[in-house]
Amino acid sequence: MKRMLNTLAGLVLFMSAGIFLSAVVCRAAGIYYNHTPSFPVGFYKIIDAPVGKGAYVSFCPPQAKVFDIAMARQTIDRGNCPGGYGMLLKRVFAQRGDTVSIEAAGITVNEDLLPNSAQISGLELPPYRMEQKMLDDSEYLLMSDVNPYSFDARYFGLIAHAQIQHVVEPLFTWGD
Repeated sequence: MKRMLNTLAGLVLFMSAGIFLSAVVCRAAGIYYNHTPSFPVGFYKIIDAPVGKGAYVSFCPPQAKVFDIAMARQTIDRGNCPGGYGMLLKRVFAQRGDTVSIEAAGITVNEDLLPNSAQISGLELPPYRMEQKMLDDSEYLLMSDVNPYSFDARYFGLIAHAQIQHVVEPLFTWGD
C-alpha cells in the first residue's frame, strides 16, 4: 500500500511539473491559455497585427477599485500586471471615432445596441455609466462576444491603448 501511495505521489509531482513547464514554454512562445468563460477555453497566440475593431487583445487592467473588487471576488486572476492583476482577454468593439454610451440597458456603439451588453444585476460589481462619447486615439471599448455575463466594459468602462499588451488569435480552442 505504501509503495502504491509513493508511486501515486510521484505521478502527481511529475504531472504538476509537466503542467508548469508547459505553461512556461507556452508563455515564452507567445501563447496564452484562457480558462475563463469570456472566450472559448483554449490557447491564443500573439500575432503581429494592429489593435482594431474586431481584434482579440490581451491587456493589463488599470489600477482601479472595480478591478480590486473583481480580484477579491475571484472574477479575475492574480498576475503580473500592476496591482497584482492577471492579464485579461477581450475583443475590441469600438475605437477612435466611434461614439459609445454605457448604460444599465446596454452599450451602444454609433447608436447600435450591442447584443448581450446589458449590465447584469446581482454580480455585486459597481455599474459603469458613460454618456455618448466619441473615442479618441487612446481609447478602446473591450468586451466578450461569447458570454453575456463576462466582466468587461459594462463594469470597467474604456481601456487605454497603453494597457493593451498584444493582439491575439485563437490557436486551439474547445467547448463553446
